[in-house]
Amino acid sequence: MQSHYEIPDTFWSLFRSVNREIYIESLLCINQEYEYSNYFLTREVCLQILSDRNTQKRIRLEREESETELDLLETTSSRILNWLVKTGWLKKIEDYTSLTTNIVIPDYAAIFIEAFEKLSSQELEETDLYIQNVYATLYSFQNNPKVNLNMLRTALVNTKKLNKALQDMLHNMDKFFERLLDKKTYGELLREHLDGYVEEVVRKKYHILKTSDNFYIYKMDIKKCLREMRENDEWIESVRARAKATGDEKEDVLEILDQIERGFDDIEHRIANMDKEHTKYVRATVTRLNYLLSGETDTKGLVVQLLNRISAEENGAKKEEKLRKAAERMNLSYLEILSEKSLYKRRKSRTDFISKMETEEETEDLNREEVLKMNRIQMRYSRAEIEEFIQAHMTGDIMDAGAMKDMTDEDFEKLILAYDYSTRRNSKYAALNEEDRMVENGRYRYPDLKFIQRRP
Repeated sequence: MQSHYEIPDTFWSLFRSVNREIYIESLLCINQEYEYSNYFLTREVCLQILSDRNTQKRIRLEREESETELDLLETTSSRILNWLVKTGWLKKIEDYTSLTTNIVIPDYAAIFIEAFEKLSSQELEETDLYIQNVYATLYSFQNNPKVNLNMLRTALVNTKKLNKALQDMLHNMDKFFERLLDKKTYGELLREHLDGYVEEVVRKKYHILKTSDNFYIYKMDIKKCLREMRENDEWIESVRARAKATGDEKEDVLEILDQIERGFDDIEHRIANMDKEHTKYVRATVTRLNYLLSGETDTKGLVVQLLNRISAEENGAKKEEKLRKAAERMNLSYLEILSEKSLYKRRKSRTDFISKMETEEETEDLNREEVLKMNRIQMRYSRAEIEEFIQAHMTGDIMDAGAMKDMTDEDFEKLILAYDYSTRRNSKYAALNEEDRMVENGRYRYPDLKFIQRRP
Protein backbone atom coordinates (compact mmCIF):
# COMPACT_ATOMS: atom_id res chain seq x y z
CA MET A 1 0.00 0.00 0.00
CA GLN A 2 1.36 3.38 -0.98
CA SER A 3 0.93 6.03 1.72
CA HIS A 4 0.44 9.71 0.98
CA TYR A 5 2.26 10.65 4.20
CA GLU A 6 5.87 10.22 5.27
CA ILE A 7 5.34 7.99 8.29
CA PRO A 8 8.45 6.95 10.27
CA ASP A 9 8.99 3.24 10.91
CA THR A 10 9.01 3.77 14.68
CA PHE A 11 5.44 5.08 14.46
CA TRP A 12 3.99 1.53 14.38
CA SER A 13 5.79 0.48 17.56
CA LEU A 14 2.89 1.94 19.56
CA PHE A 15 0.70 -1.07 18.66
CA ARG A 16 3.42 -3.50 19.85
CA SER A 17 4.16 -1.67 23.08
CA VAL A 18 3.10 -3.05 26.48
CA ASN A 19 2.06 0.50 27.40
CA ARG A 20 -0.07 1.11 24.31
CA GLU A 21 -3.28 1.82 26.27
CA ILE A 22 -1.46 4.44 28.37
CA TYR A 23 0.01 6.06 25.26
CA ILE A 24 -3.36 6.13 23.48
CA GLU A 25 -5.11 7.72 26.47
CA SER A 26 -2.29 10.27 26.72
CA LEU A 27 -2.67 11.15 23.05
CA LEU A 28 -6.42 11.65 23.52
CA CYS A 29 -5.85 13.98 26.48
CA ILE A 30 -3.25 16.01 24.58
CA ASN A 31 -5.47 16.16 21.50
CA GLN A 32 -8.43 17.42 23.55
CA GLU A 33 -6.36 20.31 24.90
CA TYR A 34 -4.77 20.72 21.46
CA GLU A 35 -8.13 21.55 19.88
CA TYR A 36 -9.10 24.17 22.48
CA SER A 37 -5.74 25.97 22.48
CA ASN A 38 -5.68 27.18 18.87
CA TYR A 39 -3.76 24.01 17.97
CA PHE A 40 -0.68 25.21 19.80
CA LEU A 41 0.80 23.59 22.94
CA THR A 42 4.13 24.05 24.67
CA ARG A 43 6.11 21.20 26.15
CA GLU A 44 5.38 22.43 29.69
CA VAL A 45 1.61 22.39 29.04
CA CYS A 46 1.79 18.81 27.72
CA LEU A 47 3.72 17.69 30.78
CA GLN A 48 1.14 19.33 33.04
CA ILE A 49 -1.71 17.60 31.22
CA LEU A 50 -0.04 14.20 31.53
CA SER A 51 0.87 14.84 35.17
CA ASP A 52 -2.73 15.66 36.09
CA ARG A 53 -3.94 12.54 34.34
CA ASN A 54 -1.34 10.33 36.01
CA THR A 55 -2.28 11.73 39.41
CA GLN A 56 -5.92 10.78 38.90
CA LYS A 57 -5.31 7.27 37.56
CA ARG A 58 -2.04 6.35 39.32
CA ILE A 59 -0.70 4.55 36.26
CA ARG A 60 2.31 2.25 36.25
CA LEU A 61 4.48 2.58 33.15
CA GLU A 62 6.43 -0.49 32.04
CA ARG A 63 9.94 -0.17 30.66
CA GLU A 64 10.27 0.04 26.87
CA GLU A 65 13.02 -1.77 24.97
CA SER A 66 14.37 1.51 23.57
CA GLU A 67 14.59 3.21 26.97
CA THR A 68 17.93 3.61 28.73
CA GLU A 69 18.74 3.83 32.44
CA LEU A 70 18.79 7.62 32.20
CA ASP A 71 15.29 7.61 30.67
CA LEU A 72 13.98 5.65 33.65
CA LEU A 73 15.12 8.41 35.98
CA GLU A 74 12.66 10.82 34.37
CA THR A 75 9.13 11.36 35.66
CA THR A 76 6.30 9.29 34.22
CA SER A 77 4.92 12.27 32.30
CA SER A 78 8.33 13.03 30.76
CA ARG A 79 8.85 9.38 29.79
CA ILE A 80 5.45 9.28 28.03
CA LEU A 81 6.01 12.55 26.19
CA ASN A 82 9.59 11.70 25.18
CA TRP A 83 8.52 8.29 23.85
CA LEU A 84 5.65 9.74 21.80
CA VAL A 85 7.99 12.34 20.29
CA LYS A 86 10.70 9.75 19.60
CA THR A 87 8.30 7.40 17.78
CA GLY A 88 6.73 10.17 15.67
CA TRP A 89 3.28 10.38 17.24
CA LEU A 90 4.09 13.91 18.37
CA LYS A 91 6.44 16.42 16.78
CA LYS A 92 8.70 18.87 18.58
CA ILE A 93 9.25 22.34 17.09
CA GLU A 94 11.72 24.76 18.63
CA ASP A 95 10.77 28.44 18.79
CA TYR A 96 14.08 30.24 19.15
CA THR A 97 12.50 33.69 19.37
CA SER A 98 10.62 32.90 22.58
CA LEU A 99 13.00 30.09 23.65
CA THR A 100 10.14 27.61 24.01
CA THR A 101 9.54 24.10 22.71
CA ASN A 102 6.21 23.56 21.00
CA ILE A 103 4.46 20.21 20.58
CA VAL A 104 2.32 19.58 17.48
CA ILE A 105 0.42 16.56 16.20
CA PRO A 106 1.50 15.44 12.68
CA ASP A 107 -1.23 15.07 10.08
CA TYR A 108 -0.85 11.29 9.81
CA ALA A 109 -1.03 10.90 13.62
CA ALA A 110 -4.18 13.05 13.73
CA ILE A 111 -5.95 10.47 11.53
CA PHE A 112 -5.19 7.67 13.99
CA ILE A 113 -6.10 9.79 17.02
CA GLU A 114 -9.47 10.51 15.43
CA ALA A 115 -9.96 6.76 14.98
CA PHE A 116 -9.06 6.22 18.66
CA GLU A 117 -11.73 8.75 19.65
CA LYS A 118 -14.37 6.96 17.59
CA LEU A 119 -13.45 3.61 19.13
CA SER A 120 -13.57 4.97 22.69
CA SER A 121 -16.67 7.14 22.28
CA GLN A 122 -20.19 5.77 22.63
CA GLU A 123 -21.69 8.51 20.49
CA LEU A 124 -21.21 7.74 16.80
CA GLU A 125 -21.19 10.47 14.19
CA GLU A 126 -23.26 8.32 11.84
CA THR A 127 -26.29 8.86 14.07
CA ASP A 128 -26.41 12.42 12.76
CA LEU A 129 -26.85 11.17 9.18
CA TYR A 130 -30.46 11.21 8.12
CA ILE A 131 -32.35 10.32 4.98
CA GLN A 132 -33.54 13.95 4.90
CA ASN A 133 -29.93 15.02 4.26
CA VAL A 134 -29.78 12.97 1.06
CA TYR A 135 -33.20 14.17 -0.07
CA ALA A 136 -32.47 17.86 0.67
CA THR A 137 -29.11 17.70 -1.11
CA LEU A 138 -30.58 16.10 -4.24
CA TYR A 139 -33.48 18.55 -4.31
CA SER A 140 -31.13 21.54 -3.97
CA PHE A 141 -28.86 20.22 -6.69
CA GLN A 142 -31.81 19.74 -9.04
CA ASN A 143 -33.37 23.17 -8.53
CA ASN A 144 -30.43 25.47 -7.78
CA PRO A 145 -28.48 26.38 -10.95
CA LYS A 146 -25.58 27.82 -8.91
CA VAL A 147 -24.40 24.55 -7.32
CA ASN A 148 -21.78 22.26 -8.84
CA LEU A 149 -21.06 18.53 -8.80
CA ASN A 150 -19.57 18.72 -5.31
CA MET A 151 -23.06 18.93 -3.83
CA LEU A 152 -24.05 15.78 -5.72
CA ARG A 153 -20.91 14.10 -4.42
CA THR A 154 -22.00 15.13 -0.90
CA ALA A 155 -25.25 13.21 -1.38
CA LEU A 156 -23.22 10.20 -2.55
CA VAL A 157 -20.92 10.40 0.50
CA ASN A 158 -23.91 10.60 2.87
CA THR A 159 -25.49 7.61 1.13
CA LYS A 160 -22.29 5.57 1.52
CA LYS A 161 -21.89 6.56 5.19
CA LEU A 162 -25.47 5.62 6.01
CA ASN A 163 -24.99 2.34 4.15
CA LYS A 164 -21.85 1.64 6.17
CA ALA A 165 -23.58 2.45 9.45
CA LEU A 166 -26.43 0.07 8.62
CA GLN A 167 -24.00 -2.62 7.50
CA ASP A 168 -21.99 -2.37 10.73
CA MET A 169 -25.16 -2.46 12.79
CA LEU A 170 -26.40 -5.52 10.87
CA HIS A 171 -23.12 -7.43 11.06
CA ASN A 172 -22.75 -6.77 14.81
CA MET A 173 -26.14 -8.18 15.74
CA ASP A 174 -24.52 -11.50 16.71
CA LYS A 175 -22.94 -9.91 19.81
CA PHE A 176 -26.41 -9.06 21.16
CA PHE A 177 -27.52 -12.68 20.74
CA GLU A 178 -24.38 -13.87 22.57
CA ARG A 179 -24.93 -11.47 25.46
CA LEU A 180 -28.58 -12.60 25.55
CA LEU A 181 -27.58 -16.22 26.20
CA ASP A 182 -24.97 -15.26 28.82
CA LYS A 183 -27.55 -13.77 31.19
CA LYS A 184 -28.63 -16.20 33.88
CA THR A 185 -31.33 -14.22 35.67
CA TYR A 186 -34.46 -12.36 34.63
CA GLY A 187 -33.17 -9.02 35.94
CA GLU A 188 -29.83 -9.26 34.09
CA LEU A 189 -31.57 -10.17 30.85
CA LEU A 190 -34.06 -7.30 31.13
CA ARG A 191 -31.25 -4.84 31.93
CA GLU A 192 -29.24 -6.08 28.93
CA HIS A 193 -32.22 -5.62 26.64
CA LEU A 194 -33.17 -2.13 27.85
CA ASP A 195 -29.72 -0.64 28.54
CA GLY A 196 -27.86 -2.54 25.84
CA TYR A 197 -29.86 -3.31 22.72
CA VAL A 198 -32.52 -0.62 23.01
CA GLU A 199 -30.04 2.18 23.76
CA GLU A 200 -27.36 1.12 21.28
CA VAL A 201 -29.45 0.05 18.30
CA VAL A 202 -33.10 1.02 18.52
CA ARG A 203 -32.88 4.59 19.83
CA LYS A 204 -29.70 5.60 18.01
CA LYS A 205 -30.17 4.43 14.43
CA TYR A 206 -32.91 1.87 13.88
CA HIS A 207 -35.58 3.93 15.65
CA ILE A 208 -34.64 7.06 13.67
CA LEU A 209 -35.09 5.26 10.34
CA LYS A 210 -38.52 4.01 11.42
CA THR A 211 -40.02 7.18 12.98
CA SER A 212 -39.01 10.83 12.49
CA ASP A 213 -36.52 10.01 9.73
CA ASN A 214 -38.63 7.27 8.21
CA PHE A 215 -36.84 5.82 5.22
CA TYR A 216 -40.05 4.88 3.45
CA ILE A 217 -41.42 8.44 3.62
CA TYR A 218 -38.58 9.76 1.44
CA LYS A 219 -38.05 6.62 -0.62
CA MET A 220 -40.38 7.45 -3.51
CA ASP A 221 -39.47 11.17 -3.48
CA ILE A 222 -35.75 10.43 -3.80
CA LYS A 223 -36.32 7.92 -6.59
CA LYS A 224 -38.58 10.39 -8.39
CA CYS A 225 -35.94 13.13 -8.06
CA LEU A 226 -33.22 10.84 -9.46
CA ARG A 227 -35.46 9.77 -12.35
CA GLU A 228 -36.37 13.36 -13.27
CA MET A 229 -32.73 14.44 -13.29
CA ARG A 230 -31.67 11.48 -15.43
CA GLU A 231 -34.45 11.94 -18.00
CA ASN A 232 -33.99 15.72 -18.39
CA ASP A 233 -31.41 15.88 -21.20
CA GLU A 234 -31.35 19.68 -21.27
CA TRP A 235 -30.63 19.87 -17.55
CA ILE A 236 -27.89 17.18 -17.83
CA GLU A 237 -26.15 19.16 -20.56
CA SER A 238 -26.30 22.36 -18.49
CA VAL A 239 -24.69 20.56 -15.53
CA ARG A 240 -21.98 19.19 -17.80
CA ALA A 241 -21.34 22.66 -19.21
CA ARG A 242 -20.96 24.15 -15.70
CA ALA A 243 -18.63 21.33 -14.68
CA LYS A 244 -16.51 21.80 -17.80
CA ALA A 245 -16.31 25.54 -17.22
CA THR A 246 -14.95 24.98 -13.70
CA GLY A 247 -12.59 22.20 -14.80
CA ASP A 248 -14.46 19.49 -12.89
CA GLU A 249 -14.42 16.59 -15.36
CA LYS A 250 -13.41 13.70 -13.08
CA GLU A 251 -16.86 12.12 -13.11
CA ASP A 252 -19.96 12.53 -15.24
CA VAL A 253 -23.19 13.60 -13.60
CA LEU A 254 -25.00 10.45 -14.80
CA GLU A 255 -22.30 8.24 -13.27
CA ILE A 256 -22.74 9.90 -9.86
CA LEU A 257 -26.53 9.60 -10.11
CA ASP A 258 -26.20 5.87 -10.86
CA GLN A 259 -23.97 5.38 -7.81
CA ILE A 260 -26.45 7.19 -5.57
CA GLU A 261 -29.33 5.07 -6.88
CA ARG A 262 -27.40 1.84 -6.32
CA GLY A 263 -26.47 2.96 -2.81
CA PHE A 264 -30.10 3.86 -2.12
CA ASP A 265 -31.21 0.38 -3.19
CA ASP A 266 -28.58 -1.11 -0.85
CA ILE A 267 -29.99 0.95 2.02
CA GLU A 268 -33.46 -0.43 1.30
CA HIS A 269 -32.18 -4.03 1.32
CA ARG A 270 -30.20 -3.54 4.52
CA ILE A 271 -33.15 -1.99 6.34
CA ALA A 272 -35.28 -4.96 5.28
CA ASN A 273 -32.62 -7.35 6.63
CA MET A 274 -32.39 -5.27 9.81
CA ASP A 275 -36.15 -5.64 10.27
CA LYS A 276 -35.73 -9.43 10.12
CA GLU A 277 -32.85 -9.40 12.62
CA HIS A 278 -34.77 -7.09 14.93
CA THR A 279 -37.77 -9.44 14.88
CA LYS A 280 -35.51 -12.43 15.56
CA TYR A 281 -33.87 -10.66 18.49
CA VAL A 282 -37.20 -9.65 20.07
CA ARG A 283 -38.50 -13.19 19.66
CA ALA A 284 -35.31 -14.62 21.19
CA THR A 285 -35.56 -12.17 24.12
CA VAL A 286 -39.17 -13.16 24.88
CA THR A 287 -38.29 -16.87 24.64
CA ARG A 288 -35.31 -16.42 26.96
CA LEU A 289 -37.41 -14.43 29.45
CA ASN A 290 -40.07 -17.14 29.51
CA TYR A 291 -37.41 -19.76 30.06
CA LEU A 292 -35.83 -17.88 32.96
CA LEU A 293 -39.23 -17.14 34.55
CA SER A 294 -40.39 -20.77 34.36
CA GLY A 295 -37.02 -22.37 35.06
CA GLU A 296 -37.55 -22.56 38.85
CA THR A 297 -41.31 -23.00 39.04
CA ASP A 298 -42.36 -24.91 35.96
CA THR A 299 -42.23 -28.71 36.14
CA LYS A 300 -40.40 -29.06 32.86
CA GLY A 301 -37.83 -26.45 33.93
CA LEU A 302 -37.13 -28.33 37.18
CA VAL A 303 -36.78 -31.62 35.30
CA VAL A 304 -34.29 -30.02 32.90
CA GLN A 305 -32.25 -28.72 35.86
CA LEU A 306 -32.30 -32.17 37.45
CA LEU A 307 -31.17 -33.90 34.26
CA ASN A 308 -28.40 -31.35 33.78
CA ARG A 309 -27.11 -31.95 37.31
CA ILE A 310 -27.19 -35.74 36.87
CA SER A 311 -25.41 -35.57 33.50
CA ALA A 312 -22.70 -33.33 35.00
CA GLU A 313 -21.48 -36.20 37.19
CA GLU A 314 -18.39 -37.88 35.76
CA ASN A 315 -18.56 -40.89 38.07
CA GLY A 316 -20.97 -43.45 36.67
CA ALA A 317 -21.85 -44.89 40.10
CA LYS A 318 -22.81 -41.48 41.51
CA LYS A 319 -24.83 -40.78 38.38
CA GLU A 320 -26.83 -44.01 38.85
CA GLU A 321 -27.31 -43.24 42.54
CA LYS A 322 -28.69 -39.74 41.85
CA LEU A 323 -31.00 -41.10 39.18
CA ARG A 324 -32.28 -43.79 41.56
CA LYS A 325 -32.89 -41.26 44.34
CA ALA A 326 -34.75 -38.98 41.93
CA ALA A 327 -36.94 -41.91 40.80
CA GLU A 328 -37.81 -42.74 44.44
CA ARG A 329 -39.07 -39.23 45.14
CA MET A 330 -40.61 -38.31 41.75
CA ASN A 331 -43.30 -39.85 39.62
CA LEU A 332 -41.76 -39.50 36.18
CA SER A 333 -44.94 -40.76 34.53
CA TYR A 334 -46.83 -37.45 35.01
CA LEU A 335 -48.44 -36.17 31.85
CA GLU A 336 -46.56 -32.89 32.32
CA ILE A 337 -43.32 -34.83 31.94
CA LEU A 338 -44.24 -37.80 29.80
CA SER A 339 -46.37 -36.90 26.79
CA GLU A 340 -46.96 -38.02 23.25
CA LYS A 341 -44.41 -35.43 22.08
CA SER A 342 -41.30 -37.27 23.24
CA LEU A 343 -37.86 -35.70 23.17
CA TYR A 344 -36.67 -38.28 20.65
CA LYS A 345 -38.55 -39.71 17.71
CA ARG A 346 -37.31 -42.60 15.66
CA ARG A 347 -36.59 -41.49 12.14
CA LYS A 348 -38.34 -43.25 9.34
CA SER A 349 -36.23 -45.41 7.11
CA ARG A 350 -35.11 -43.69 3.94
CA THR A 351 -36.97 -45.01 0.93
CA ASP A 352 -35.21 -45.74 -2.31
CA PHE A 353 -36.06 -42.77 -4.49
CA ILE A 354 -35.11 -44.39 -7.80
CA SER A 355 -37.22 -47.49 -7.18
CA LYS A 356 -40.30 -45.32 -6.52
CA MET A 357 -39.98 -43.46 -9.80
CA GLU A 358 -42.55 -44.15 -12.47
CA THR A 359 -41.38 -45.59 -15.74
CA GLU A 360 -40.81 -42.97 -18.38
CA GLU A 361 -43.02 -43.26 -21.43
CA GLU A 362 -41.19 -43.39 -24.72
CA THR A 363 -42.39 -40.98 -27.39
CA GLU A 364 -41.85 -41.43 -31.10
CA ASP A 365 -39.81 -38.90 -33.04
CA LEU A 366 -41.71 -36.42 -35.19
CA ASN A 367 -41.43 -36.67 -38.94
CA ARG A 368 -40.55 -33.78 -41.27
CA GLU A 369 -44.13 -32.70 -41.97
CA GLU A 370 -45.03 -32.60 -38.24
CA VAL A 371 -41.96 -30.53 -37.37
CA LEU A 372 -42.72 -28.02 -40.14
CA LYS A 373 -46.32 -27.84 -39.00
CA MET A 374 -45.29 -27.06 -35.40
CA ASN A 375 -42.81 -24.36 -36.49
CA ARG A 376 -45.18 -22.72 -38.94
CA ILE A 377 -45.98 -19.10 -38.07
CA GLN A 378 -49.59 -18.68 -37.06
CA MET A 379 -50.97 -15.47 -38.64
CA ARG A 380 -53.72 -13.45 -36.98
CA TYR A 381 -55.39 -12.65 -40.31
CA SER A 382 -56.14 -15.02 -43.14
CA ARG A 383 -55.30 -14.49 -46.81
CA ALA A 384 -58.90 -13.64 -47.62
CA GLU A 385 -58.97 -10.94 -44.91
CA ILE A 386 -55.80 -9.32 -46.30
CA GLU A 387 -57.24 -9.27 -49.84
CA GLU A 388 -60.47 -7.80 -48.47
CA PHE A 389 -58.45 -5.06 -46.70
CA ILE A 390 -56.65 -4.10 -49.92
CA GLN A 391 -59.86 -4.13 -51.95
CA ALA A 392 -61.69 -1.97 -49.37
CA HIS A 393 -59.10 0.83 -49.61
CA MET A 394 -58.76 0.83 -53.42
CA THR A 395 -59.64 3.89 -55.41
CA GLY A 396 -60.12 2.69 -58.92
CA ASP A 397 -57.38 0.11 -59.61
CA ILE A 398 -54.85 1.50 -57.02
CA MET A 399 -54.72 1.35 -53.26
CA ASP A 400 -52.71 4.34 -51.92
CA ALA A 401 -51.44 3.65 -48.36
CA GLY A 402 -50.43 7.30 -47.99
CA ALA A 403 -54.03 8.41 -48.46
CA MET A 404 -55.34 6.35 -45.52
CA LYS A 405 -56.65 8.42 -42.60
CA ASP A 406 -56.81 7.61 -38.88
CA MET A 407 -54.48 4.63 -39.00
CA THR A 408 -55.34 2.13 -36.24
CA ASP A 409 -53.22 -0.69 -34.82
CA GLU A 410 -55.26 -3.24 -36.77
CA ASP A 411 -54.94 -1.30 -40.05
CA PHE A 412 -51.18 -0.94 -39.61
CA GLU A 413 -50.76 -4.64 -38.95
CA LYS A 414 -52.84 -5.51 -42.02
CA LEU A 415 -50.79 -3.05 -44.11
CA ILE A 416 -47.58 -4.84 -43.14
CA LEU A 417 -49.13 -8.23 -43.94
CA ALA A 418 -50.44 -6.83 -47.25
CA TYR A 419 -46.92 -5.82 -48.26
CA ASP A 420 -45.61 -9.27 -47.28
CA TYR A 421 -48.43 -10.88 -49.26
CA SER A 422 -47.67 -8.78 -52.35
CA THR A 423 -44.09 -10.13 -52.53
CA ARG A 424 -45.25 -13.71 -53.08
CA ARG A 425 -45.64 -15.30 -56.50
CA ASN A 426 -49.25 -16.38 -56.11
CA SER A 427 -50.36 -12.95 -54.84
CA LYS A 428 -53.17 -11.13 -56.67
CA TYR A 429 -51.62 -7.72 -55.90
CA ALA A 430 -48.23 -6.06 -56.40
CA ALA A 431 -46.70 -3.22 -54.32
CA LEU A 432 -45.13 -0.05 -55.71
CA ASN A 433 -42.82 2.23 -53.68
CA GLU A 434 -42.46 5.67 -55.26
CA GLU A 435 -39.05 7.32 -54.60
CA ASP A 436 -38.92 5.93 -51.02
CA ARG A 437 -41.16 8.70 -49.72
CA MET A 438 -42.22 8.30 -46.03
CA VAL A 439 -45.75 8.94 -44.76
CA GLU A 440 -46.61 10.27 -41.26
CA ASN A 441 -49.99 8.97 -40.10
CA GLY A 442 -50.81 9.41 -36.42
CA ARG A 443 -48.39 7.31 -34.36
CA TYR A 444 -47.06 5.48 -37.41
CA ARG A 445 -44.45 6.27 -40.02
CA TYR A 446 -44.20 4.01 -43.10
CA PRO A 447 -43.25 4.14 -46.82
CA ASP A 448 -45.70 5.52 -49.35
CA LEU A 449 -46.87 2.17 -50.72
CA LYS A 450 -49.29 1.67 -53.59
CA PHE A 451 -50.92 -1.63 -54.42
CA ILE A 452 -52.16 -2.61 -57.91
CA GLN A 453 -53.86 -5.78 -59.11
CA ARG A 454 -51.66 -8.18 -61.03
CA ARG A 455 -52.68 -9.16 -64.51
CA PRO A 456 -53.73 -12.79 -64.94
